[in-house]
Amino acid sequence: MFDLVSQAHAQSAGGSGFGGGILAFLPYLLIFGVFYFVLILPQQKKQRQLKSSLSTLRRGDRVLTSGGIVGVVTKAQDEADEIEVEIASNVRVKLVRSTITAVLSSAATPANDSVAAKK
Repeated sequence: MFDLVSQAHAQSAGGSGFGGGILAFLPYLLIFGVFYFVLILPQQKKQRQLKSSLSTLRRGDRVLTSGGIVGVVTKAQDEADEIEVEIASNVRVKLVRSTITAVLSSAATPANDSVAAKK
């Protein structure tokens, strides 16, 4: 019985040296590369763009909060973390900048490009 066990331990694992180990990890590296370029890189780009638009918020910008509330910025200071947003007629709330998920329209860009181009 012990003779069979020693023969089993003496057998090769099936791979031949250096190439077998690297080739085993190659599919994992390829999958990670695809995930990085398809999922991670575009998400990082979107986060950088949102961060820059949040830092340049000004009065008149339409924003969307993480709770799904759409409002217009009525008061924003560059150094302050809180901004004031009007969500309905005469209803103003203070929000933390990080709770804003999107800037829907900016006061810096005209709403109708064709009218701005004619002027």
